[in-house]
Amino acid sequence: MDTNIITPEGYTELEQELDYLWRTERPEVTKKVTWAASLGDRSENADYQYNKKRLREIDRRVRYLRKRLDAVRVSEYHPSQEGKAYFGAWVTLMDEEDNTLLFRIVGPDEIYGKKHYASVNAPVVRACLGKSVGDDVFIKTEEATREWEITAIRYDTPL
Repeated sequence: MDTNIITPEGYTELEQELDYLWRTERPEVTKKVTWAASLGDRSENADYQYNKKRLREIDRRVRYLRKRLDAVRVSEYHPSQEGKAYFGAWVTLMDEEDNTLLFRIVGPDEIYGKKHYASVNAPVVRACLGKSVGDDVFIKTEEATREWEITAIRYDTPL
């Protein structure tokens, strides 16, 4: 599966994070490092040590985001996807005990800190790809194989 895909919203979020880190947070931390360094002995200066470490973390994340934004391909919705579970879809599953599972199919960069987002690489998503409402999907876990029915697929908003 192509793991270098992302929704337009996900791409925008990564761009905003990069912009914030580079234009806002990095200059603030750089000022703190400069100030702390001006105080003298850096070996026992907690402000200097902490902010220098934070500056390295910011720089590492900025490098990663720049490379990642160049590598990913934005996948836009196309009307031909309607009625089937593809990238960007909100999918609702129901099992025989009326338990429901709701998730949006997104790229691996988009799942962190978000409830109801599932990577296109997740087993539950792979089982659903290309299926329609009413189709059964079988998801293998360590304990057993569970059967779910796709009860809804939408591309605009969560169900």
